[in-house]
Amino acid sequence: MDMVDQPENRQQDSSENLPQQGEKRLNQKTSMNIRHSPLIIIVALFYIVLWGSAFIATKVGVTLSPPITFLAIRFLAAALIMAVLVWIGKFSWPRGWAAWGRLVIFGLLNCALYLGCNYIALRSLSAGMASIIAATNPLILTLIAPLLLRERLTWWRILGLVLGFGGVVFVMSARLNGGGHLDTVGGMIIAFLGVVGLVGATIFYKRYPPREHAFVVNAVQLGAAGLVLILPALLFEHPTHIDMGAPLIESFLYLVFVISIGASLLWFWLLKRGEASAVSSYYFLTPIVGLVLSALLLSEPFGLRDMLGLVAVAIGIALINRPARTQPVD
Repeated sequence: MDMVDQPENRQQDSSENLPQQGEKRLNQKTSMNIRHSPLIIIVALFYIVLWGSAFIATKVGVTLSPPITFLAIRFLAAALIMAVLVWIGKFSWPRGWAAWGRLVIFGLLNCALYLGCNYIALRSLSAGMASIIAATNPLILTLIAPLLLRERLTWWRILGLVLGFGGVVFVMSARLNGGGHLDTVGGMIIAFLGVVGLVGATIFYKRYPPREHAFVVNAVQLGAAGLVLILPALLFEHPTHIDMGAPLIESFLYLVFVISIGASLLWFWLLKRGEASAVSSYYFLTPIVGLVLSALLLSEPFGLRDMLGLVAVAIGIALINRPARTQPVD
């Protein structure tokens, strides 16, 4: 949900959605029908499960703590750890104000706006519904790519858009008309605003791809987002509302170490081997993982209409991520 950039940022996923290094090489690989090794498939699927599980941990965290305060502390803690990794790896920090500025803007869109809205939305939204809305990122990107990124909109992608958005609307209407109290219109709107931030971050990254190591990019964007979120946390939230206990601490540690750090390392491992496209191949599973885990771990409702809508969303995402035999040329 937060943290690692899905291939061509058509996710997640979390989480803090790290940018791709060597995007040209990845695009060349995804333009062919690649057979991934069993180990790569297992790691990619495990990464998808981690991405979906972030919604569960976040739901627990924002239920027991003010959302922006919780997120700001999480970002700053993760940024500090990433900075230590940068120091250990002896990677170079950005050179010049322009380079720093680009990473800060990327972090504000990718972390502060996207996850900030998600954390606020989860106070009045189920984790399962939040994961489905977050999964519309690749759908929205596919819709606007012909205008902003000059990417061809094929018939397969058009069909994927129809199925994907249709499935989301179907699930949303079922949740709102079902009389449940877990999902509200306000929560859905805020979650969609977060997706807009993620889409903006993707477009910004494609226009201004950073040259720094991914550890550096993550450290800067997390630190910038955490610092910016301190002000609204102090103005609009109260630390006395924090229910300090084992569930909150476990949620915080999981999000910092397992998601922000662990999932990042998995992504780097795939990226180093030129296998980041494997995540794209299985990205359609992310809303399924989020909804199933929320039902199993948080006892959130999961009915037939949810299942039908979820299948449509998954098929839609699979279609828009369908590898092309040749590189599209506009």
